[in-house]
Amino acid sequence: MDSKKFSRIFIPRTSSYLWTIFILLLVITWLDWRIAIPGYFLFVFLIIYNYRTNYKRQRDITTYIENLTFNINSASKDTLLNFPMPLVVVELDGTIIWYNQKFRKAFNDEKLLESTISSFISDLHPYNLLNDNVTNISRDVSINGTHYKVMGNFIKIQGRTDVTEYILLLYFLDNTELMELKSKYNDEKLIVGIILIDNYDELMQSMEDAAQPQMLAEIDKRIVQWMGFSGGILKKFERDKYLFIFEHKYLKDFEDKKFEILDLVKEINVGNKIPVTLSIGLGINNGSLNQNLSAAGAAIDLALGRGGDQVVLNNKNSFKFYGGKTRELEKHTRVKARVIAYALRELIEQCSQVMIMGHENPDVDALGAAMGIYRIAKSKQKDAYIILNQPNPSIMSMLERIEKIHKYNDLFISSEEALNMINNKTLLIIVDTYRAKFTECPELLNYTNQVVVIDHHRRGTDYIQDATLVYQEIYASSTCELVTEILQYIGEKVELKPVEAEALYAGIVMDTKWFTYKTGVRTFEAASFLKKKGVDPLSVKQLFQNDLTTYLNILKIVKDAEIMQNNIAISVCPGDIKNALLTSAKAADELLNLSGIIAAFVLCPVNNSDVAVSGRSLGELNVQVILEKLGGGGHQTVAGAQVRGSSVDEVKNMLKSAIMEYIAQTKSD
Repeated sequence: MDSKKFSRIFIPRTSSYLWTIFILLLVITWLDWRIAIPGYFLFVFLIIYNYRTNYKRQRDITTYIENLTFNINSASKDTLLNFPMPLVVVELDGTIIWYNQKFRKAFNDEKLLESTISSFISDLHPYNLLNDNVTNISRDVSINGTHYKVMGNFIKIQGRTDVTEYILLLYFLDNTELMELKSKYNDEKLIVGIILIDNYDELMQSMEDAAQPQMLAEIDKRIVQWMGFSGGILKKFERDKYLFIFEHKYLKDFEDKKFEILDLVKEINVGNKIPVTLSIGLGINNGSLNQNLSAAGAAIDLALGRGGDQVVLNNKNSFKFYGGKTRELEKHTRVKARVIAYALRELIEQCSQVMIMGHENPDVDALGAAMGIYRIAKSKQKDAYIILNQPNPSIMSMLERIEKIHKYNDLFISSEEALNMINNKTLLIIVDTYRAKFTECPELLNYTNQVVVIDHHRRGTDYIQDATLVYQEIYASSTCELVTEILQYIGEKVELKPVEAEALYAGIVMDTKWFTYKTGVRTFEAASFLKKKGVDPLSVKQLFQNDLTTYLNILKIVKDAEIMQNNIAISVCPGDIKNALLTSAKAADELLNLSGIIAAFVLCPVNNSDVAVSGRSLGELNVQVILEKLGGGGHQTVAGAQVRGSSVDEVKNMLKSAIMEYIAQTKSD
């Protein structure tokens, strides 16, 4: 027995006294019953007195408690009725059963009994909240122009155990002033934009000198008229760049009109042979004005990497795109190619070794570009390696030719070997992709600060950042075309080997479909340079010959195609056939040969859990924008995507939705 229980023995109780007296009376009775008789009368009196005293005390306590409860209930009722903010009581099904005068006034004295709470708080369902054990209810709602924070709790009705006998008490906190202040703050936030005439050099070269000032004046006039309603600041700070600062509340107007300035400047005609195109980058919610300016600059870089003629909104590194419907125009000046060649030469001379890698499952363009960069590095007496893990069937013929030459025995290394060899002085050159996660070995980017990117794809939001040198020209037919130009301006003669020239030439003809798509003057000039280096076009053509089985598989894919919108072909390549991915790409090319077809998509299952999509277009439909919605990318006429963890039917439905969304958006524009 602990000390507390032991101490209770000495607490005086009336019952213990009475029992003690009764025991003593029994002892006295045993000794002499006559003496005990008066004691019994006294004992009975004490019992009656004790009972009456206890009864009176209990009655007084009960009366006190009843009065206290009444006073509390009265105070509670008075509080509910006169509560300074709206209150409402609802059943679990949402039916309103009581409300105070403040609540009624919030609804302009409408009769709301037996209405449902969900009629003005759409996502509030009491029964579901009770089942989910939600204890802290909090919602924002606007009623007749007044903003409220709605809070509440469940109350169980006494004497009932059924779950439906709960009610919900809600009270409304007026936070209109806070919401208005927040709205005003958001409206007055400053957005920083950069407007760029992205084809300035080509535009000026296409005009007579006398008409150039008139052209620039007309561009200035249209931009000023377009942004005038916003009351923003527009300042031209370079010959082809404008700084644009305006308040956030005007952004919606610009978006609703799809940034019509992109189309307005194309209408300018003062003797120019090519249309004017603008790129606009906007920095939103990135912090200070300086941070928003940096974000706008990054948005401009992204817009140019996607071909220009578009608006990119950079909202805390979340991007939105408008425009981008114009085909890329070929740049006739080679100044940038010479600058890139000089910078690349300097980087190679200062590094300890060169590692080159393309995208995962490299194609002929990636391999050819890597071979060209390899030759540049070797001409500078540097050790150079190409990272190749799993050869793509499309490059097997070229690899066989390369492997027959003993000089290339140490050319190709795996990702594991590269990770063991790389150091902080290694120059890592990435070709034919701008995405780190799509490279042969993304981990390599963590081990060196010297990274060069050479690519011709339209840039997406997940591009490699902080690269030392980036040469991304989306007008180019292929990465091989860009590397061929670099070879011509590297500073000294580079002895290009025949197999290297063939690899570069193969990359060009593969991406242009034998000089049919996305081919410009510089494409033919690059091909001419390679021809002088000993390329045999017939020998290259043999690299792409199909065997009979592959050709029959292509025909079957074409035969089974589903025609959408009367001009878009969608088909499926069986994943169990030989070289399925290569076959699907060739089938997409073949579908474009059908009369009336402007775009083709071929789906191919990969590894039992992924689906690859090859997209081809004649240019009227932008397959790059469509496949970006599936996580892919590419060009306006050639694009691809790989969807992980989905079936062919699921990806087909996703593709159809993306196509319909693109068509609807194009019509609205």
